[in-house]
Amino acid sequence: MVPFAGWDMPVEYSGITAEHMAVRTRAGVFDVSHMGEIEIAGKDALKAVQRIACSDPSVLEVGQAHLAGLLTPDGTFLDDMLVYRMGPSHFMLVVNASNAAKDYAWIVEQVKAVSDAAVVDSSSRYALIAVQGPAAIDVVQPLTGVPLADIKYYWFAHGEVAGARATISRTGYTGEDGFEIFVPPNVAERVWDAILESGRSVDIVPAGLGARDTLRLEASMRLYGNDMDESTTALEAGLGWMVGWTNEQFIGRDALKKQKDAGVTKKLVGFEMIDRGIGRHGYQVVRDGRPVGVVTSGTQTPFLKKAIGMAYVPIDASRPGSEIEIDVRGRALKARVVPMPFYKRG
Repeated sequence: MVPFAGWDMPVEYSGITAEHMAVRTRAGVFDVSHMGEIEIAGKDALKAVQRIACSDPSVLEVGQAHLAGLLTPDGTFLDDMLVYRMGPSHFMLVVNASNAAKDYAWIVEQVKAVSDAAVVDSSSRYALIAVQGPAAIDVVQPLTGVPLADIKYYWFAHGEVAGARATISRTGYTGEDGFEIFVPPNVAERVWDAILESGRSVDIVPAGLGARDTLRLEASMRLYGNDMDESTTALEAGLGWMVGWTNEQFIGRDALKKQKDAGVTKKLVGFEMIDRGIGRHGYQVVRDGRPVGVVTSGTQTPFLKKAIGMAYVPIDASRPGSEIEIDVRGRALKARVVPMPFYKRG
């Protein structure tokens, strides 16, 4: 257990490798109640969300979600978030725990420019349990009357899970199929226990922060504070696909458009180690003995059994197949730029 953003969080239960492999091959369950939830409602809710989200929330139907960035005027990341359209004039933003208070204060300030929209930090109203893995649907379906197969990826439905009022979202942070289940905190323990009992037939395991990190890295999912922050833009982070250029209102659009027209000078890439070693967060990418970039995430992955990572490199070193060097404890070790994601489920 470790302190994390004001929470006491499990790094591992039975071991990071065992938990990682369970999610890749069967199912794992994560308590991610530390995530923050911010709701925006009112006649001008859409206008408010269009101002703060770099996507175009107008394309969302009720019951649909997508990933977006919360950007500064410079186009850099305050946070990344999931935007849920709960109703025609009601949205929920799921943000990172370490940024929840900062995000809420920023959003409240920006939404002042919109006349009829209320912002509420509703984090205390939700516990969040994620069931992830190829057998996730077999674990959750016996606990709910909601036909889970009918929920498309990045859509959600309302119903009950283990007798508790729930929102069931077909989303996750592991690269596997699965569901994130929002329930009231007072019933979270009961729902957790019911999931473990239902999952006994597939040997489901509880999984902690360690496996969550190695799983998301294999799937090339960015982590705020590592792979993007207030010094990097959506285009540099390889997340241009989340930018809704049809939304002309969002904060940071002008800066991103200017960068898009000029071209980026650095880019986040995936790499595999050639030499024996692991390029970890904070290690320098070097060229001719001089630092030219930095590793943002890196590990030896349990499923792929490779030393992989992500790093910011100059644009002329960003093409797949390019060789780079990483300073690993004073040794310049060779690595190769490879396409992302490293892992993609069948």
